[in-house]
Amino acid sequence: MAEAVDRRPWPGRVLWVLLFVALVMVALMPFDTMPPVRAGPDLLLAITLLWVMRRPDLVPMPVIAVSWFIADFLLQRPPGLMTAFVLIATEALRRRNTGLRALPLVLEWLTASAVIIAVTLGYRIVLALLVTSQAPLGLSLMQMAMTILAWPVVALVARFVFGITRPAPGEVDALGKPI
Repeated sequence: MAEAVDRRPWPGRVLWVLLFVALVMVALMPFDTMPPVRAGPDLLLAITLLWVMRRPDLVPMPVIAVSWFIADFLLQRPPGLMTAFVLIATEALRRRNTGLRALPLVLEWLTASAVIIAVTLGYRIVLALLVTSQAPLGLSLMQMAMTILAWPVVALVARFVFGITRPAPGEVDALGKPI
């Protein structure tokens, strides 16, 4: 039988929320007043997907929903649209969590890449169908590519700085519930 691990979820949840808030605050800072010509990675999406893929018990759906909904308002996106895409993506990953545990980093990266591409393209398609103004296609594709390229760095930082690792197969929490 698997040995029970006494891991409290609250420090991991608080860490994710603090990191999310810090990244939103950095995104709100006016570093440049000119229109952007290149886009950096969407670190909010990357850390959310990584936390859900590695430790789904640390980021429950209500925490993701509230955080992303507030970020939609602060980052002046259509309220709830990106939240909906992120929730669909994270819940799809959460359902496949047991299959993702044993994946090496490269396959985890490919899985995350597919999800990032789906979220980005889905978001753009809905904005186009609603005839809503959006960033140029080149910037969106550049941000998507940068997010995909930043994934290994985000994974390494999460592992070695924040200690976010995948649960071992059969690992249970203190109450005996599988993680």
